[in-house]
Formats: sequence, structure tokens, C-alpha cells
Amino acid sequence: MIYPNHGIGVIEVIKRMEFDGVEMEFYQLRLSGNNTTVNVPVDKVQAIGIRTPIKTVDGEKLLKLLATNFVAPPSDWKDRFKEFSEKMRSGDIFSVAEILKHLTYLGSLKPLSFREKRLLERARYLVISELTMASGKPQEKVEEAVEQALQKAFIKFEKKNGKASAASAAV
Repeated sequence: MIYPNHGIGVIEVIKRMEFDGVEMEFYQLRLSGNNTTVNVPVDKVQAIGIRTPIKTVDGEKLLKLLATNFVAPPSDWKDRFKEFSEKMRSGDIFSVAEILKHLTYLGSLKPLSFREKRLLERARYLVISELTMASGKPQEKVEEAVEQALQKAFIKFEKKNGKASAASAAV
């Protein structure tokens, strides 16, 4: 299962617990990223945004998305951070990939704020871990493929916007 903004989790057990005087069924998920457990009410899985991992074909689409041109994000970091945080919470890996692309590009041009650096690290982790799972390839190969895809997107962006290719060389 994929837990929004936390990544891959494994259902260890389904258990019944009392919550607010009502007995409910919970999934106990172990999150791979930090080895913590979280209890999720079974009837709230969809509302929380928990989903199954992407399939191999979707992994290929995700890499293609990373390689496509993009529109510059809002220039004000507060607006960007708000928009990107909402997308991260959605759990949609394609939205997370867009964040990865934008923040990696911005980070090649100028230092990111502390919050944006953390958001970039989280987006990179989520994309690479899910692509690794979907493809069945070693993480190092997936990391290389992601970097190559981002490189292509940056070159397209710079050609379209008439910018020097220094940013793509920095990645």
C-alpha cells in the first residue's frame, strides 16, 4: 500500500480496536521509509488516500512525465510551498513527480529554502521508491533513469524559454 506523503507501507495485521467507544477494524501498516507503524481505520482508507502501488506500465508513464517540459512554478516560495504541500498530501505519484521536477530545477538555479529542500528530498524518495517497486529494478538503476529523465525535461524547458543550459549541467 502507498500512504500519502509517507510512501510504501506493508499491512502487517488487520485488527479490531475500540475507538471513541466504537469497535472498528484497522490496518496496521509498517512504513518502509522509517520503519514505523501506523493504524489506519479500514473504512477510511479511501478518504486518507491510501492506494495500491503503480504498475510497471505506470512507472514508464511516470518516467516519461519526468522527461517532459514543464511550466515554471509560482515564483514566490510561500505560494509554491503551499501548492506543493497540497499535492504531496494528495498521494498522487504523478503530482509528486512534478514537484520533484520543479524543485530539482529550482535547486539547480538557486539555494532552496529549508522547507523546500525537505519537500524535494521527500518527493525524490517517494518517486524513486515507488518506481523501484514498480519496475523491479535495483534502486541505483531507477535513480539513474530519474536523473536522465529530469535532465531531458530541463533541456526542453531551457530551449523553450531561451535559457542557458547551466541549470541542466548542475543537476
